[in-house]
Amino acid sequence: MLFVARERARRVERPRTPAAADDVEHVVISRRDLGVVGHKPSLPSIIERLMAAFLDSVPISGIIRIRDMMYTVDKPFRLDQGDVVFDAPQTIKDALIKAVHDNRTHYLPTVGVPRLLELISEKLRTKNKLPIEGTQDLMVTTGGIHGQYIVCQALFEAGDEVLVPDPCWPPTASIIQTAHAVPVPYPLYAEKAWRPDIAEIASKVTPRTKAIVITTPHNPTGGVLTRSDIEGIAALAIEKNLWVLADEAYEDFVWDGEHVSIASLPGMYERTIPLHTFSKTYAITGLRLGYVAIKDKVIRSRAHKLLLYTASNISSIVQYAGIGALEGPQDCIQQFRAELLQRRKLFFDGIREKAGNVLTGQTAAGAFYAFLKIRPDWKSPIGGDNASLSWAMTEYLIKQGRVGCIPGADFGPRGEGYIRLCYARGTEELRGALEAIGALLHG
Repeated sequence: MLFVARERARRVERPRTPAAADDVEHVVISRRDLGVVGHKPSLPSIIERLMAAFLDSVPISGIIRIRDMMYTVDKPFRLDQGDVVFDAPQTIKDALIKAVHDNRTHYLPTVGVPRLLELISEKLRTKNKLPIEGTQDLMVTTGGIHGQYIVCQALFEAGDEVLVPDPCWPPTASIIQTAHAVPVPYPLYAEKAWRPDIAEIASKVTPRTKAIVITTPHNPTGGVLTRSDIEGIAALAIEKNLWVLADEAYEDFVWDGEHVSIASLPGMYERTIPLHTFSKTYAITGLRLGYVAIKDKVIRSRAHKLLLYTASNISSIVQYAGIGALEGPQDCIQQFRAELLQRRKLFFDGIREKAGNVLTGQTAAGAFYAFLKIRPDWKSPIGGDNASLSWAMTEYLIKQGRVGCIPGADFGPRGEGYIRLCYARGTEELRGALEAIGALLHG
């Protein structure tokens, strides 16, 4: 047998759970499992094989399966995509074009263009109420998912437990697993408007728990954490010495209640890593621009290295587009909100009228999704995946109605029996999708 031992470095005081008495992990690995029977492998070859085997075990989101299915559909209704159909604000387009004409096409500082970092810092101070000073805590990323990846790689160690909501955006758990940490689900409850029970979260904390992930507004359910929820999670994080990863991608799309950034609460900025993106707020999902704020110097240094070796620097012209977004008028956000509120009403009213006998769900408090419960005794007329009600409904709507949606099972065990549809689409597309759904499910 081969024994791989790794001593964890804990040279710097930072928010984390107490160290175990024996700080050396021993992982027993079979030489046959590694495929190295018959010769003595080098340590680098062992590590490479371990990583390759591990990546092979990380699942690909079912969203990819749905995407591939939609490519085979003629004139589909793309309610499966978590994207807004609005055009990007003109200031962003102008900034992109100007950056090209000004030859802003060369290397940049790894963490980001100084002016963009200044604007992000100002936004976090004024809008999110964070006690951030200057720009030293900030780095720009290739969208929100890249930010989440480098943060997880920098923060987590093998065997760390990370509390994640269930249901949850699928990449979250997979990214945590790529850092060799363990996602531990905490439930969100439909009867609580898709919010958690704080005491139940606390009951899941163990000596190995390193962090809590929160997403508000929430994808896929549209749930919004209340100020009381946020304060409860903050108190738990402080009491148990935990980090908080705060996914705030939908911060500008709260319909009922308010958006509270947990890092704005006393004692929380030091132990919170806010994850932000320009994608949804400014309708530029394809430009891939996000940012993170990391107060802790050790974690920030690690994340900086990961940023350097995964991107060198984020696309120059995209960063100048970000400057255009933050320097330009912000009335586009209110325009998007007004349009989405109308589509939210159109879609939920339409579902209740045309398919309420099969699909039910409360009007979401945030984001731009409908997370709808399927009547438990519904049977697909075309068969399909009978082991999963959500997959059976998804396949039925796609194959018979050309309506794209995502099975709730893809978001975790508590998502089974639901489907997610995005209403941030064109009005005519929504009406067409509602007619198709009604024709299949009404009566």
